[in-house]
Amino acid sequence: MKLPKLIHWCLLGSLGLFLSAPKTTAQEFVDQVDDALFVEAGDGWFRADLSGLIDLETYYVDQRPPGLVFSDDQWFFNPRMSLFLDARFGDHFYAMAQARFDRGFDPGLRADGDVRLDEYFLRYTPLEGPEVNVQVGRFAMMFGDWVQRHDSWKNPFVTAPLVYENVTTITDHLAPGAPGGFAGRKNRPDVKRAWLPVIWGPVYAGGAAVFGTVGKVDYSFEVKNSSISSRPYSWDPFRINWEHPTFNGRVGHRPNASWKYGLSYSQGAYMIPPAEPTLPLGTSLDDFPQKTFGVDVAWSWRRLELWGEFIHSSFDVPNVGHADSFSYFLESRYRVTPRLFAALRWNQQFFGKVPDGAGGETDWDQDISRIDLAGTYRWTRHLQTKLQYSYSHQKGAFQQGEQLLAGQMTIKF
Repeated sequence: MKLPKLIHWCLLGSLGLFLSAPKTTAQEFVDQVDDALFVEAGDGWFRADLSGLIDLETYYVDQRPPGLVFSDDQWFFNPRMSLFLDARFGDHFYAMAQARFDRGFDPGLRADGDVRLDEYFLRYTPLEGPEVNVQVGRFAMMFGDWVQRHDSWKNPFVTAPLVYENVTTITDHLAPGAPGGFAGRKNRPDVKRAWLPVIWGPVYAGGAAVFGTVGKVDYSFEVKNSSISSRPYSWDPFRINWEHPTFNGRVGHRPNASWKYGLSYSQGAYMIPPAEPTLPLGTSLDDFPQKTFGVDVAWSWRRLELWGEFIHSSFDVPNVGHADSFSYFLESRYRVTPRLFAALRWNQQFFGKVPDGAGGETDWDQDISRIDLAGTYRWTRHLQTKLQYSYSHQKGAFQQGEQLLAGQMTIKF
């Protein structure tokens, strides 16, 4: 579905009105809108709240776009509006839906515009406390910790960490015919509509989950219709069947208010049904899983917040063997003033060996390092602006998006 031009201009118009109004007037207006976007039953048994984010992003890329940026323009504009509907029914049921109006889930993926429901789920909490929750629908994955702060208001950066967006040479719709052909892919620019990252952003796949908190321990286990590396097309439970599910889980511990850490695991088929005719005779998609293990840690002290994730993933590639990778990022945010934040993130991803088709072995993709620098200024509790600079370098004969500059303005209501 194309994004109507009216919506595009409404996003720009709403920003223009917000910025042109006096600060106190704009603040009061958004406060009034924010306070009015709810309905509630007289006895309090039912309540529904509507909230949203309007994001206006601009990107500059010095060469081939990096990661999950799909536009080929050196400068391009990426507007987005996300609407969230939260509803509570009594003390035990909660439902949520997220609709998005944008140019594709990733910048430039659908240049003519798109309208989607990215999330919709129903949650049942049988007890009075948080010990047990059961959830069904389509929702963000329960692997790692970055997903908890991935939206534009919480994320200190415009982009995701490297492991959540760096495109590798793994394919989901076609099995490689021989080791040499697979190993040679790394010498080509990314084919983003055919290749996969280790983890595709927050992965809003369909499924069911059980999660909760017992004392200082958090746990979550889920079954999803597609893997953590799957593309947004595969997240829709009505497009990809449930014959080859993925299982994800995380167990975390919060020893005190400053520290938390967790262990995550994921396993499931990463290829989709169109790849079945290209598999070796007598095999199925389940014979070629993606297995991923992760460790996450977070620490905060006064004005400083630190996060880190360490992720090892292994793809069983038909006609090739195991394609392993190790990725990590270390991220920090410092509150310079009550409204100004500075952030720094260091990312690296390394790739293991596979047969090269000539009797030897070679790395199956190019090792890459990236540094991200960002600043955020929160003008009011409804408006913030963000600026990010990223420099990346990968081993190999060419670079992809070595330098990236991104600006983002977000209105929250």
